[in-house]
Amino acid sequence: MSALPVLLFLFSAGMKLMKPPAVLEGFAHLGYPEKLILPLGILELACTVLYMIPRTSILGAILLTGYLGGAIATHLRMGEPFLPQFIFGVLIWGGLFLRDPRLRALIPLRRPPQ
Repeated sequence: MSALPVLLFLFSAGMKLMKPPAVLEGFAHLGYPEKLILPLGILELACTVLYMIPRTSILGAILLTGYLGGAIATHLRMGEPFLPQFIFGVLIWGGLFLRDPRLRALIPLRRPPQ
């Protein structure tokens, strides 16, 4: 479950770092200046790497959630669908919940036995 968002974010960060014409057009369409492409790509890559490392995965999930919040806000502002970003946020936390016992202990889905 964690692999899909990781692959998406790695691909997205790589595209931002390479800056092909489609990325430049996308940023222009969303109203963001071209100078933000590289910093956002580096930020996206750093957050994804933190998410991939077991010791820092919760911090990475929190940072990626914030990143996706910005993406959702941008798409709402443009009147575009935001469901894909929301679904990837669910996959980030769902995958982390399944692979990290610290998170399962923090957020139990059922009442502990008494």
